[in-house]
Amino acid sequence: MIDKKFVTIDESSLPVNWSVVTIGDITEYIQRGKSPKYIENSGLPVINQKCIRWFGIQKEHLKYVDPDQWSKWAPERYVREGDILWNSTGTGTIGRAAVIKHLAQNEKYVVDSHVTIVRPKEVEPLYVHYWIMSQSVQGCIEAMQSGSTNQVELSKAAVEALLIPVAPPNQQKRIVAEIEKQFSRLDEAVANLKRVKANLKRYKAAVLKAAVEGKLTEEWRQAHPDVEPASKLLVRILIERRTKWEQNELANMKAKGKVPKDEQWKKKYKVPKGPERFGYKIPYSWTLATVQQVAGKVQYGSSSKTNQDNNGISVLRMGNIFEGELLLGVLKYLPEDHSEFPELLLKDNDLLFNRTNSPELVGKTAVYKGQPKLCSFASYLIRVQVLMGIESKFISYYINSMYGRKWIKSVVNQQVGQANVNGTKLQALTIPIPPSEEQRKIVLEMQNRFSLVNGLERDLDADLRRAERLRQSILKKAFSGKLVSQFPNDEPASVLLKQFEMKSETKASRSGRKPRRPKPVDYPKPGDQVLPFAAEKSEVYGKPHKP
Repeated sequence: MIDKKFVTIDESSLPVNWSVVTIGDITEYIQRGKSPKYIENSGLPVINQKCIRWFGIQKEHLKYVDPDQWSKWAPERYVREGDILWNSTGTGTIGRAAVIKHLAQNEKYVVDSHVTIVRPKEVEPLYVHYWIMSQSVQGCIEAMQSGSTNQVELSKAAVEALLIPVAPPNQQKRIVAEIEKQFSRLDEAVANLKRVKANLKRYKAAVLKAAVEGKLTEEWRQAHPDVEPASKLLVRILIERRTKWEQNELANMKAKGKVPKDEQWKKKYKVPKGPERFGYKIPYSWTLATVQQVAGKVQYGSSSKTNQDNNGISVLRMGNIFEGELLLGVLKYLPEDHSEFPELLLKDNDLLFNRTNSPELVGKTAVYKGQPKLCSFASYLIRVQVLMGIESKFISYYINSMYGRKWIKSVVNQQVGQANVNGTKLQALTIPIPPSEEQRKIVLEMQNRFSLVNGLERDLDADLRRAERLRQSILKKAFSGKLVSQFPNDEPASVLLKQFEMKSETKASRSGRKPRRPKPVDYPKPGDQVLPFAAEKSEVYGKPHKP
């Protein structure tokens, strides 16, 4: 067993003509880039950590450097064909690598200080790249990191010390070819899964649009011509709204020991603003209203600091709203005796609107359905309590539809990467109001359809996770010598080790250090048979591998 701090490889389990060395042993150059002063599109590109993807370089993230500064860099700093570019810093991107398969004539790049160039020698670059991609290495990235919490990195020493199982040169080519063949099929399957998922997303958007336009319930309206129009519902709601306000005012005056002498206090009531011009034609039996007209309460959540103590009251935050639903897997809490309770406790059917978030996520909306039983909400959310006859779920559908997203985009305030839609703007939003019975019909129909779609999306996500596990299974077999056949006539990896040893001795003679001596390997003898696993079937496709 060879153990070098990060990756552990059981050398005895490898084919006899394989060897275990370090990345430093099989590379002629390992170096981080520089931190250049960038300029606008100079035509001299610098590859940064955002550019690095497993499939290659994403050029839209390239930055550019002044030609004079570029010319001062040493020739070896230029990216070459076969170089592996390994992200050495960056939350979420550290450890990701790309291999440069081809460079056009006169195509030049360098890397910045967040990327390490790993330049293999005598070893297939894609072989090394796939080893870096494997769970054997990716599972050790955190252990390989050094530095502070805010700025971790993969040091040059950590990269050089990383162990790698090296197959014979000819077998490296066969392994890379087989990995790419199986990955190609897997990529095609993943692309199909993603296409289906994208189609489901478009379907959900189309159903939302049809629901708030009234097209989803066209047949229902034809079968129910005598349903009370929404205009009469709105009249009752406005009366109820004013009545509740008067009752609250009287209760407040009584609590203060005041008795109204006349009706003047009623004049303090602020009539809610009516609807504005609307973007599309609604059915005859529908009407228009503002959120303020149909809401009994519009309120911001708590800005108090939450904690992890699940003995307290759950607090919903903006991250709990996802695609029109509440996700309750990750919650924070406030003490039960918190001073803002019970005023900020949610009630069944309260609508929650995310008022502050990134531009693409601000305004996402969901409805609280009584779970968790005792629950509050954070300050980045707005609670809307609708009046009798209004389905809060229907309002949520409208805000999450293309029409609601268009409205959000038109009223949003942008501040340092965050977008905001305040409560005043939310209350002024004009929404379509169907008759009460039709609202319930729409909500029921939408829930049935979305339930099926959400189930399909969960299955697709499970298949995508399975595909990633399958990808790692392919790599595991590849680097244990079980993906392709073993041929006794393959030149052993130990021949490469001799070259590594000579290279090490040359370096040592210059520095005065003692050279690294590789462990001796038992070479296969002429006439040795193919190893037992050579005829194994592929775990992925169930077909024997061809040499």
